Amino acid sequence: MTTRILPQDPYIEAIGDALTAAGLEPTDYTFTEDSETRGTYCYLNAVITLDPSGTLASDDEDARDSAAWPHGLLLLWEWHTGVEADQGEPERGPIWQFAALKDDGSTEYPTDLPVLGYASPAAIVEAARKVIGREILPGDFFNVGQWRGWNGGIIGDVWERHAELDAACEAWGNDEASE
Repeated sequence: MTTRILPQDPYIEAIGDALTAAGLEPTDYTFTEDSETRGTYCYLNAVITLDPSGTLASDDEDARDSAAWPHGLLLLWEWHTGVEADQGEPERGPIWQFAALKDDGSTEYPTDLPVLGYASPAAIVEAARKVIGREILPGDFFNVGQWRGWNGGIIGDVWERHAELDAACEAWGNDEASE
């Protein structure tokens, strides 16, 4: 985790607290402003690792083989500058996604979560439970926003501090664009 406070840190901490209170305690969460880049443009992101099957610390291969989430579940939040939207990258602003971890630490292509970009912690908890319970299944690479098995629309509402978070992310994006 970086020592610099990033715009999303208080938000992701609130999400982590809500997940923990709901019995879905994150095994790890990291914040960074540029852990990955698309082209030359940075974006804000946070990665939350969940262990819904309770197998991440287990050496029991049989238990892991029969588990629904043997290597964990990632919840991914990103805020994009939108600079490369004309090249197929996300529009400016936030998105939530999820992905199952594989045994080698890689993932399949992440799937959008049916929540708002600045979703409330309660909405993230509800969406995570629906992913864990397989009510929301991974989509496919070419159908962004398509949630197999899910027809319930957007889950929940926005975080009560979304305007403050949006302003901080916009300021960060403007600073990045000026450099």
